[in-house]
This record gives sequence, C-alpha cells and structure tokens, in this order.
Amino acid sequence: MDKNEIAVELVATKILFVRGSKVMLDKDLAALYEVKTFNLNKAVKRNIDRFPEDFMFQLTKEECKNLTFQSGISSWGGRRHLPHVFTE
Repeated sequence: MDKNEIAVELVATKILFVRGSKVMLDKDLAALYEVKTFNLNKAVKRNIDRFPEDFMFQLTKEECKNLTFQSGISSWGGRRHLPHVFTE
C-alpha cells in the first residue's frame, strides 16, 4: 500500500455524517493540514465570508453528544467551544 492509499483510508475514517452531510471535524481537518485546531478556527473566523453554512457549521451540544456516543469517544479533549465541521 502506498502513501496516497494510506492517506485516503485515514481521511475516510474521519468522515462523519451530520445533518445529512458528510463532514470532518475541525480537529481532524487541522491534523490533516498539520496545524493546530485553534489556528484553523482562527483563520476561519478571519475569513468567515469564505465559509458559507453549506460548507462549514458549528455542531450543537446534542450533535456532540450523539457523535461522542456513536464513536465511543469519552470526551472532545476538554474543548471550550463546540467544534466546527466542514463538508465535502
């Protein structure tokens, strides 16, 4: 298996289904681009006009609870804010 195949498989494991869309959590997208989640979200806030609601949105508390339950993750790493997700 080559590096590209591994990358595609890794990305595929990070895709979630929320509000009828395939999405990726901000923390997973930041890891993919090798930046801190804080810096990714800061860049988004600076350029909010480039991120329409059909491309990026913030999860609700209920959506976070559902994803945590579905994935078996016990916490979101002590985040202060609800995560953003990015669509395809």
